[in-house]
Amino acid sequence: MDQQSNDILLDAADVTKVFQIRQGLSTTSFHAVDNASFQIEAAKPEIFTIAGESGSGKTTLARMILGLDEQTFGGLEYKGRDISKLSKRDKRNWFFREVQPVFQDPFAAFNPLRRIDRYLYETVHNYGMARRGEADAYVDEVLQEVGLSLAEVKGRYPNELSGGQAQRMAVARALITQPSLIVADEPVSMLDASLRMSVVNMFKRLKEEQGVSIVYITHDLATAYYSADRIAVMLRGWIVEMGPVENVLGKPLHPYTRNLKESIPRADPDKVWTEKTGLTVMDTEEYTRSGCRYAGRCPFAMDVCRDTVPGDYQAAGRMVKCFLYDEATVGADKVAAHVAGNLTRTQSFGTIDVETTTL
Repeated sequence: MDQQSNDILLDAADVTKVFQIRQGLSTTSFHAVDNASFQIEAAKPEIFTIAGESGSGKTTLARMILGLDEQTFGGLEYKGRDISKLSKRDKRNWFFREVQPVFQDPFAAFNPLRRIDRYLYETVHNYGMARRGEADAYVDEVLQEVGLSLAEVKGRYPNELSGGQAQRMAVARALITQPSLIVADEPVSMLDASLRMSVVNMFKRLKEEQGVSIVYITHDLATAYYSADRIAVMLRGWIVEMGPVENVLGKPLHPYTRNLKESIPRADPDKVWTEKTGLTVMDTEEYTRSGCRYAGRCPFAMDVCRDTVPGDYQAAGRMVKCFLYDEATVGADKVAAHVAGNLTRTQSFGTIDVETTTL
């Protein structure tokens, strides 16, 4: 293992996941995740947010990071080791100790007929995190990190906890093994607005005080902007814009990211986006489009966008997958103008067809 591998905690290189779906008598291939690339450094703990609508590929990417699904193409390494090639023993004894999940529904993560503290004690025992006589103190210490105590949860069943307590228990369960990376998939979407920020603040504290990096999967740009260090915006399997969150959400460049931000009403602060499930015909067509997957909805689309896949271009401190920022396509002067926000619409355009509100 070389020094560069030791410096990189998580390395995704052109990660691609291909699924087959049936449409009548025919079968269509589509790339749920398509050439996703990013790195998280070992020495710089961060909250790296992957944001997008339902169907963008963010949860599929999360499952591959967790070793629950295997990529079709590309490389996905944790601390220099290919996740897809780890043996069952290595996954159980090493990887699942180092990388922990926090899922959307905290109650689905626990057996309703089992006392919830048993999960913590079992993990302590399985991974040798504390001696038998020290288990209570260790479990209580971990619970204190998420704002709970052993006295509050010992002997209780999942249904006896509030939603916020259950989600904190899920995070505590992840922390028991002292992981270096937590993958949190929509961890606050089922919580009331009053509880969301407490969980997000907890993630920030874990990064700052425990040195844990967090891959935060969300469709909520408000919590993403508040918590993330960097953000990757996904559209139909592509990462279309990626960089420091203050750049990407403070002044988005990709037309899709701009529209996401513009589509957040300010009137009702108690709701978040309503996710859609399943793929519509339009969804499938966008996945298999020969050019840019946003060209059919983009108000700035050019002829090249409909026929050619855009590259990953660097502009204003972030990566953006859009020909508007390719000097070879539009020229340096226009790229500079586009970065400044001087864009000319080429077609009429409406907002994204999802219910959107923010915190």
